[in-house]
Amino acid sequence: MTETPQPAQRPLRVLAAMSGGVDSAVAAARAAEAGHDVTGVHLALSANPQSFRTGARGCCTIEDSRDARRAADVIGIPFYVWDLAERFREDVVEDFVAEYEAGRTPNPCLRCNEKIKFAALLDKALALGFDAVVTGHYAKVIVREDGTRELHRASDMAKDQSYVLGVLDDRQLAHAMFPLGDTVTTKEEIRAEAERRGLAVAKKPDSHDICFIADGDTQGFLAARLGKTEGDIVDESGAVLGTHEGAYGYTIGQRKGLRIGTPAPDGKPRYVLDISPVNNTVTVGPAAALDVTGLTAIKPRWCGAAPTGPGTYTAQLRAHGGETEVTAELVDGSQLRVAFTEPVRGVAPGQAIVLYDGTRVVGSATIATTERATAGV
Repeated sequence: MTETPQPAQRPLRVLAAMSGGVDSAVAAARAAEAGHDVTGVHLALSANPQSFRTGARGCCTIEDSRDARRAADVIGIPFYVWDLAERFREDVVEDFVAEYEAGRTPNPCLRCNEKIKFAALLDKALALGFDAVVTGHYAKVIVREDGTRELHRASDMAKDQSYVLGVLDDRQLAHAMFPLGDTVTTKEEIRAEAERRGLAVAKKPDSHDICFIADGDTQGFLAARLGKTEGDIVDESGAVLGTHEGAYGYTIGQRKGLRIGTPAPDGKPRYVLDISPVNNTVTVGPAAALDVTGLTAIKPRWCGAAPTGPGTYTAQLRAHGGETEVTAELVDGSQLRVAFTEPVRGVAPGQAIVLYDGTRVVGSATIATTERATAGV
C-alpha cells in the first residue's frame, strides 16, 4: 500500500500550539509556508505563571507567552492565549501528585499530550472550525492509501518524540500535524532555520525537567503537597537500613540520595527495588534484583486497531530510553501482558510502555505490575 506523509494536499485551517520555544515556532512557520491557514495559540497552564520555571527553560511562563506572540507576529499569523490552567491542574498536576503518592512513577508530558494538547485543545479547536492541531513534536503521521493514519517515529531517531505521543488514538491522529517529523537535521540546523526566518527564539534554550516544578526539585514539590512522613528504608530481608521523609520521594531504580549509613555486605551500590505507600516503606537491594522479565499494563490506548493475539514488537519504557524486543498480548481487552526477550532494569509501575512495529507506534499502556528475574520483592 502506498503511504504519503502529512500534511494533506489541500490547505487546512490549523491551530498551532506555540509554547514559546524554537521547535513549535518553526513548526508553525512551516505549516504557514505550506499554504495552511494557521492561527497560533499559547496555552496558559498556570494560574500563577510567575511560579513556573523562568529563564526560558519551561513552557508555562509569561516570558514564554511573549516569545510565542513575537514569533506569531514574525510568521504573520493571528495569535491568542488560551487559559487551560484549571484543566492542566486537574489532569496533569494532581494526577502527577496522586501517582507518586500511590508509589507509582508517572510521565506528566505524556499525560499533558493526552489530556491537554490533544484533548482539551483539540476539542476546542474542532468546535471552532479548525481542521487540525500543529505541534513541534518530532514524529510523523502517515496517511495510507485507504485514508487511515499511522503514527511513526521521526525520521531522525535522535530527536524522536513518538513515545510521549503514544497515547493518541485514531480520532486524535486524524487531526494532528507534526511538521518537524520528516526533518533529518541537527537541532543547530533547526535553530539556523529559525534565525533565517527572523524568529527571536532561535537561540532560546530548550525546556528541561517538569514545567510545573519551578526549581526542578521534584521531591520538594511533592513534600509541600503531601507532607513529610518518616518511614523505613529496608533491605530485601526486611532489615531496617535507614529512614526517609516520604516514600513518594523515591523511584524504582534510584541509586543516589538513599541516605543509607550501612554499606551492603558485598560493598556494591544498592538501588530502590520497591515503594510501598501502604506502610511507607522503601526497599533497596542489588542491581541484579532490578531485572524485570515481564509486566502487566493497564489502560491501553491504540494508535489504530487493537492488536489481536500475541505479537512480537519492540518496546520503549521511558522518553529517552532505547528499544527492547518483547512479546505482547491483549487480555480481556483491558490488560496488556508483556514478556521481555532479555531482562530490563528500572521498570516502574506508573510508567508508560509504548509498543512499536518497526517505526510504527502500535499503542501504549500504563505499567501496573512487574515480574522480577530473581526472587525478593
